[in-house]
Amino acid sequence: MTILATRQELSDFLIEIERRAYKQALFAVQDTHVALDIVQDSMMKLAAKYAAKPIEELPLLFQRILQNTIRDYYRRQKIRSLWTSLFSSFTPDDRDKNHEDFDILETLPIKQESNDPGTQLEKAQLIQLIEEAIKTLPLRQREAFILRYWEEMSLAETAIIMNCSEGSVKTHCSRATHTLATILKAKGVKL
Repeated sequence: MTILATRQELSDFLIEIERRAYKQALFAVQDTHVALDIVQDSMMKLAAKYAAKPIEELPLLFQRILQNTIRDYYRRQKIRSLWTSLFSSFTPDDRDKNHEDFDILETLPIKQESNDPGTQLEKAQLIQLIEEAIKTLPLRQREAFILRYWEEMSLAETAIIMNCSEGSVKTHCSRATHTLATILKAKGVKL
């Protein structure tokens, strides 16, 4: 007979592993705030999905969740850096160093700030290529891509909005980025 964890046992378990989990996440991501977020997300996932599991199963489940959350962080960073570098050509050259004021969506209608016609033409063509490539994506892939990478919504938020599992969101985003990268490379855009 298996005894399920009580609320108090789950709480005690989370308190017991919190410090070790934080150090593990910190070693992995090298950022205190991100490490705290990863541990908090992992603990919430454990409590939400596996609270009714036997207490002896919790350590293994938690480690799996923690490692997957760290991997998710790195995947997001990799994809975000790809698109950030691609979209960085849209940012005005004379903007100040305050990155929070810049919104890529505001530049898509193309407000030309460079007087160089060659630069203006290059930006306009790149924007047009990206817009055309995004339009070719299947609806669910396009929706997942825009929510995750332009709106910067979390995996969970995107899944709720799209009314699907987080795994489906990951699949749609992965397929979308691969398709977009292939289309843009074929058109001569260096990623």
